[in-house]
Amino acid sequence: MKKPVKKIVFPVAGLATRFLPATKTVPKELFPLVDKPLLQYAVEEALEAGIEQFIFVTSARKPSIEKHFSRMMDLEEYLEGLGKGAFAQMLRDCALDEDAVRIVYQETPLGLGHAVLMAKEAVGDEPFAVLLADDTILHKPGTLKQMVDFYNNNDGASLIAAQEVLPEQTKLYGIVDGTPEKGHLRVKTLVEKPPAGTAPTNMAIIGRYLLQPEIFGILDGMMASRVAGKEMQLTDAISTLAQTHPVYGFLFEGKRFDCGHAAGFVEASVAYALARPEFADDIRAKLKALLA
Repeated sequence: MKKPVKKIVFPVAGLATRFLPATKTVPKELFPLVDKPLLQYAVEEALEAGIEQFIFVTSARKPSIEKHFSRMMDLEEYLEGLGKGAFAQMLRDCALDEDAVRIVYQETPLGLGHAVLMAKEAVGDEPFAVLLADDTILHKPGTLKQMVDFYNNNDGASLIAAQEVLPEQTKLYGIVDGTPEKGHLRVKTLVEKPPAGTAPTNMAIIGRYLLQPEIFGILDGMMASRVAGKEMQLTDAISTLAQTHPVYGFLFEGKRFDCGHAAGFVEASVAYALARPEFADDIRAKLKALLA
């Protein structure tokens, strides 16, 4: 009998050099879309999917990530004293229970596969999710909830979110090579950032995964044989897993934004503002004036 997915790994140790100098002091994962950090959207997506344990693979250089999801009693009390109870409640709502959070430090990032391997002890012998906060997806229900619902009806399957991209963009992504099955793609193999013109398909991996714990044995083997200076790709490990376990490229519903680049982050900021009824009309008017 399959175990439910109750744990999630957030790889958030990266340096985010594309956003320097802003990321010198503020982690990219805490950049706000309107008034809420990227990582908070990710946590809320996980909560909607029934996740109960949150594992942050982070760096000691980023203490503000842990702090953001902790209670700040003094600030809450101060706001209450000012008669701003709604703001105090907002702070309480974004906090996670202390027992639900595990912090794992990855001081030398060696790729996404390495980040996931760092969470091995915290995950244990259970299926788990991985979510990359750079990929924001605007939709209700959230992508992770869609994936968990599919997982619950397909015993033992691992899932990777997938979406069609332009052929000239395939060199920027991990690419799924698979065959249609159950409304999605049964994975044959995955290819990490294939050279231009060599991709087997134009179905790109997007930053959502549901994985069985067998992936850790594969990652252990990759770590043992890793060539110095070479990153450990999670796609390589999942491709190996797909040879013995069912893995699906999950075709999710929703509009995805790549917040790992400045232009994508700006696009997402506008889209999320337009999705808020209290801002939408004002934002449309301002955009119209800017583009006139």
